[in-house]
Amino acid sequence: MSSSWNSVGLEVLYQVLGWVAFFAWSFSFYPQVILNYKRKSVVGLNFDFLVLNFTKHSSYLIYNAAMFFSPFIQRQYHEKYGDKEMIPVAANDVAFSLHAVALTAFTVFQVFIYERGIQKVSKVCISITAIVWTAAIVCLIIAWPKSDWLWLIDVFNSIQVGMTAIKYIPQAIMNFRRKSTIGWSIGNILLDLTGGVLNFGQMGVQSIDQHTLVNFYGNIGKTLLSLETVFFDVLFIIQHYVLYPAKKDENDDFPVLPIEVKHVAAQ
Repeated sequence: MSSSWNSVGLEVLYQVLGWVAFFAWSFSFYPQVILNYKRKSVVGLNFDFLVLNFTKHSSYLIYNAAMFFSPFIQRQYHEKYGDKEMIPVAANDVAFSLHAVALTAFTVFQVFIYERGIQKVSKVCISITAIVWTAAIVCLIIAWPKSDWLWLIDVFNSIQVGMTAIKYIPQAIMNFRRKSTIGWSIGNILLDLTGGVLNFGQMGVQSIDQHTLVNFYGNIGKTLLSLETVFFDVLFIIQHYVLYPAKKDENDDFPVLPIEVKHVAAQ
């Protein structure tokens, strides 16, 4: 039998933080989608980021859905961490993952219908993605005979942690090389940062109520996700407002960048 909440107030706070984080993280996808639509262009949005992001969210969805809906995996979790420990995945985690996969897929669709200049997915990104999914299939084959499903979904959780650390790097490098963040929505980053902070706060509330830190290392993926998100979002905020501030509001006016000029000249 899993543990129950000791404080009704903390349980309510946990749910509130979780769902506010869900809405912040979910809405964080829309500024980029809207920006692409307004500009009819995805120039400035790194395609490696999109591919890695889709891999990350797909892996996280597998972990969250399996942990939340499977009694068998929940039993394995309790056998490993103790019967009194609460399952570290909430309904808002599953809802967020479903939404994230859908919106990331839609953003990929925009790449095919809008102006994209000379941008393309790098060979490095393709190689990383192929290696990750091949490793996941191998792990599935290993886990199947012993029904070690908790270990398998922990692998997917580790994948999403790795992808979270990697996926932001191409965009940060692109911003640095272009000396601009035009085409990369800052609204996305501000909402993403809000979600990351609230997600970490939600885990803290559960720890306070249960008087244990198990939910932090029992779902290390969620813990690292929040920390990685905050780190990279702060980096993007510095790039956007300090290092490469736009002269005009990128949502109202979209100056032509060198990379776009190069593409037009080639035509």
